Amino acid sequence: MKNLRCYLVVAGVLILASMTAWAGSVKVVANQSIGASAISVDELKSVFLEEKNSLNDGTHVEPVLAKGGPAHEAFVKDYLGKSDSALQTYYRSLVFSGKGSMPKAVGSDAEVVAYVARTRGAIGYVGPGARTDGVKTLVVSESGNYKTRELISRVESVYPDILRSNHIGGTVRLQVTIAPNGKVEDVELLGGSPILGEAAMDAVKKWVYAAGRSRTTTEVSIPFDPGL
Repeated sequence: MKNLRCYLVVAGVLILASMTAWAGSVKVVANQSIGASAISVDELKSVFLEEKNSLNDGTHVEPVLAKGGPAHEAFVKDYLGKSDSALQTYYRSLVFSGKGSMPKAVGSDAEVVAYVARTRGAIGYVGPGARTDGVKTLVVSESGNYKTRELISRVESVYPDILRSNHIGGTVRLQVTIAPNGKVEDVELLGGSPILGEAAMDAVKKWVYAAGRSRTTTEVSIPFDPGL
């Protein structure tokens, strides 16, 4: 019976994993005025190449670039499919033809976050370790069909005794960042009890997924049922 329960929990977590994101080596950040919590690769590319100035839900957006650095190089290569020099040439051609303008460009991750935080509709990118206070991080999903990263090794969450004995349960929602080698790099609490969330995060940090072509982000839901 215990093995069956473990199997059902694992199956439930995999079913509830609602989105896998193709994140490369950057985090995409947006002003709090942007209602979306996710953006597709194609949509992101269209915004930064100034093919569109709004998201699919109609929200106006303003792209902001970094002037250089690892995050900028990764973003331009992985999401826009260009080198920095090719991107600058592309923007100059838009300006020359009257079809666009040079986007705002700032010098560091901190400046990107500060600008995005104070500018309505702004969207930018920073390195994976950058502080993102005051802005929201968007999940970036691959366009079209994609496969969820397979969970290879799962560590069970430790249910706090005081909560279980008082029949306090619930479901915890987590955003899990997975490295290309399958190890969990980061876990964020999206919803649920902070105490249960802490227990869930401690366990999920030890999970191992199948190797992938890039860093990905998956949302998982973990139930805590005091009756089990």
